[in-house]
Amino acid sequence: MTEDRFFSRLISLALAFALLFIPCNPAQAVLEVGDEVPNYVRSQITGIDLHGQDLSKSSIAGATARDSNLSDVDLHGTVVTLADLKGSNLNGINLTDTLSDRVNFQKTDLRNAILVNMIASGSSFAGALIEGADFSFAVLDRDDQRNLCEIADGINPTTRVATRDSLECAENLGGYKPAMPGN
Repeated sequence: MTEDRFFSRLISLALAFALLFIPCNPAQAVLEVGDEVPNYVRSQITGIDLHGQDLSKSSIAGATARDSNLSDVDLHGTVVTLADLKGSNLNGINLTDTLSDRVNFQKTDLRNAILVNMIASGSSFAGALIEGADFSFAVLDRDDQRNLCEIADGINPTTRVATRDSLECAENLGGYKPAMPGN
């Protein structure tokens, strides 16, 4: 092996080895046809920025994603159960048809979010911003519904449904709130 060829191989090996240590953020990856969908089940993703991504086929069940940017993310039809999203930006998120029970939504920004048909029993929305959020046919704990009605305001820019109407807010919240359209 010539000296030039030896050094060329050595440099190639050094570059390949160095590439192993460059941090890669899978949340920033662009999915191509046939690629696997990111899975964040039981992940520690606090502070992650997933803004605007389509994660409709993924899951963040059991994940800790405090203070994260999930604004304008499409999570429709996913499992978000047991996740901790406290303090996260969920502005414009699509959580339609999600199983979101026992999720910590405390102090989240849910403005303009779409939460249609979401199952959110046992979840906490304390301190959440919900202006323009659409909770149509969502399954919420009665206390959560009552507390959210106290701050409900705005109209969802996508669905054109008023937040108060989607929560079925009324003076007397003693009635049954159906879980599915037409019930």
